[in-house]
Amino acid sequence: MNPKVNFFFENARQWKEEFEQLRTIALSTELVEDLKWGCPCYTYEGKNIFLIHGFKEYCALLFFKGALIKDPEHILIQQTENVQAARQIRFTNLQQIVDLEKVLQAYMFEAVEIEESGVKVEMKKTKEFEMPEEFQHKLDTDSVLKEAFETLTPGRQRAYLLYFSSAKQSKTRVARIEKYIPHILNGIGLND
Repeated sequence: MNPKVNFFFENARQWKEEFEQLRTIALSTELVEDLKWGCPCYTYEGKNIFLIHGFKEYCALLFFKGALIKDPEHILIQQTENVQAARQIRFTNLQQIVDLEKVLQAYMFEAVEIEESGVKVEMKKTKEFEMPEEFQHKLDTDSVLKEAFETLTPGRQRAYLLYFSSAKQSKTRVARIEKYIPHILNGIGLND
């Protein structure tokens, strides 16, 4: 147990019993408990393996390389179509966690084995993401913007492409693009 993580469990208003049961299972693996992104995170040799987090409708274990875990129980969930590596196991009550304890431990140990092996999740390349035609037009007509966009890290490029293409209407896409051109020109990511 890491004392700096205790506040998460002590102050939980929702999912308190579920969080405590997940912590007990997590600590049985002898992984190192830490606090990251405000959540209990379990690591192996400094590498993130999984974390515990909660939402309004459920609490969950989030495996950082969950896409690589064999899932014979079919309990791993990809949160959205754009999440590439992480997978969740969601719970809505304590009994679900108790019933799955051995399975959860097996998934935890497999996640450690994946980390030890050094295997990485094959991520989609930036060019495989949808390029909104409005943004492509801007890049085709503004070489400075094109060069600035291409010098951004792949993660920053993907964030912009996802954000721009998620708008349903062209005028919204154009407005988003116009708003963020100064950021792109300054080498700033969408979430920086």
